[in-house]
Amino acid sequence: MSVMMQLTSIQQRFILHWGEMGTRWGINRTVAQIHALLYLAPRPLHAEDIADTLSLARSNVSTSLRELQGWRLVRLVHVLDDKRDHFESLHDVWEMFRIIADERKRREIDPTRAMLHQLLTAPEAGLDPLTKDRLEALDGFFETTTVWYAEVSGWPQSVLVRFLRLGAKARQLLGRGR
Repeated sequence: MSVMMQLTSIQQRFILHWGEMGTRWGINRTVAQIHALLYLAPRPLHAEDIADTLSLARSNVSTSLRELQGWRLVRLVHVLDDKRDHFESLHDVWEMFRIIADERKRREIDPTRAMLHQLLTAPEAGLDPLTKDRLEALDGFFETTTVWYAEVSGWPQSVLVRFLRLGAKARQLLGRGR
């Protein structure tokens, strides 16, 4: 039996906004709304609860949950005395955004770097100087940011938070140059 979660107006507004932001980030609106619901939910929810609460088709919920699991933002949990699969979101926002950054790097940056490397090392490339310079500049940018990201992503959360809160102080420490 499904029990629809009663959402407050604040929760509804957040879920709708998160869905809208998801579309701007290249994520399906329903996927983002389900993530928002699970993030706010006080307990793990099963697919029927999610479908009823958000007025979604059960098949759409299943597909969206698989995508969220693929992103490692939602995990399957079992609830005592209930044979259905329940789902919960990560609640640590720092870990959630670390995972999103890792996944976006893996899905977007890594393939671009591989393609740039192939283009720049292909013997038949016959690159004109302008194209070669621009592709090398892009490759260099991705190399620098990837190395930086690998370093920063290994920092403990407390160090990362302090680093991000440095703000303008970091520029002062590094000098005022352009």
